[in-house]
Amino acid sequence: MEITIFLQQKLGKVNKFWTKCVGSCHAATALREDWRNQLRKCRQEIGFEYVRFHGWLNDDMSVCFRNDEGKLWFSFFNIDSIIDFLLDIGMKPFIELSFMPEALASGTKTVFHYKGNITPPKSYEEWGQLVEELARHLVKRYGKNEVREWFFEVWNEPNLKDFFWAGTMEEYFELYKHAAFAIKKVDSELKVGGPASAIDAWIPELKDFCAKNGVPIDFISTHQYPTDLAFSTSSNMEEAMAKAKRGELADRVKKALSEASPLPVYYTEWNNSPSPRDPYHDIPYDAAFIVKTIIDIVDLPLGCYSYWTFTDIFEECGQSSLPFHGGFGLLNIHGIPKPSYRAFQILNKLSGERIEIKTKDESETIDCIATSNDEEIVLIVSNHNVPLSPIKTENIKVVVEGLKNCNTVILERIDEYNANPKRKWVEMGSPGYLTKEQIEELIKVSEIKKEQISCEKISEKAVKFEFDILPHSVVAITINY
Repeated sequence: MEITIFLQQKLGKVNKFWTKCVGSCHAATALREDWRNQLRKCRQEIGFEYVRFHGWLNDDMSVCFRNDEGKLWFSFFNIDSIIDFLLDIGMKPFIELSFMPEALASGTKTVFHYKGNITPPKSYEEWGQLVEELARHLVKRYGKNEVREWFFEVWNEPNLKDFFWAGTMEEYFELYKHAAFAIKKVDSELKVGGPASAIDAWIPELKDFCAKNGVPIDFISTHQYPTDLAFSTSSNMEEAMAKAKRGELADRVKKALSEASPLPVYYTEWNNSPSPRDPYHDIPYDAAFIVKTIIDIVDLPLGCYSYWTFTDIFEECGQSSLPFHGGFGLLNIHGIPKPSYRAFQILNKLSGERIEIKTKDESETIDCIATSNDEEIVLIVSNHNVPLSPIKTENIKVVVEGLKNCNTVILERIDEYNANPKRKWVEMGSPGYLTKEQIEELIKVSEIKKEQISCEKISEKAVKFEFDILPHSVVAITINY
């Protein structure tokens, strides 16, 4: 396959919406030192700006109680501890208002190992009181100008009946209404939105409800995974992934943007699958999927595209102690970067303006993007296909038009043999518990190595080079000039 880069043909600045926010498990994990160390690393090396997780209002956060007289009282000490930390490292909270405190809940139905209550409130007025008290406390502690930069998202995936929400769609809308009015009562410029739905759902329904009832809404939030629709015909994860249409997420994003208009759209969850025990999360396949997906949607006006999640410190199904157990995280429980983490670092190399690319003898599994600034050109190439589908090593020939000369051409790889710590872990015998020395060795193996390749001048204003890219892998090329 041949790629021609036209250096002088600019396509506009890159909007890095994929680093705007990143996901995590429930809020109580944010009180842990190891969780905080890993998020600090992500902030420093990838640049995530916001973090979102379930359970700000869970009973394990101790936010809402009844006294002996039956009156509500509130405690936001643990919430303050988390937000203080986020602000200290230069990040902000994307606040998902969930789940229901026992003191307010109408039932006992819970979800996950940490038992988040998913029932509607006994009293929507008391639910509104909790949300108002929280918003008022945050504004008093951190100031209006700061809190106006945050986001308040009402609940999580309420369209998944009896999984994240035990009520009806109409009851969710009532929940949303009371939360939205409570937040705006504190400050009309605080941002509130929803429906935080799975499968890009309930967008026109929530918009219509808010319009008809005068309910404030500042943004639309939703989630997507490529397996969403395939699960309707298969309960097996690999089969569902194989049935997913390559690149279909982009079409669904366009539909959501159209349905939400003129409201901005924030995708607050995405990954290659919604399973917390998916081996594809730990291997180079996921890096190729991430890069391919971002290339597909890079031109779309998204508010954020929040990867789920940054760490395997994750307790929905109980905390696994296995170093590579298929968790969602970019980092494993020991903070060892997976190929997915390195994919975000490579995407972070995109800067300045996008530049025009044309391809010849195209491969169905190859996607690419290029940017340039005053010092360098960056070309990122992915070789990706859904599981059980054809894919092979591809030879890529690159021509750069408009470049008189290049000082160096640096190649960086994420593939089966590079930046792939799970492969080394398997070679170690797949130990269930790692020593300090093994952790250090795996971190070293996870690092992206730089390789200098030759560049040939083919005219006064053009150069060329070539490389091979393995199946399910990513290659980044940096050209200094």
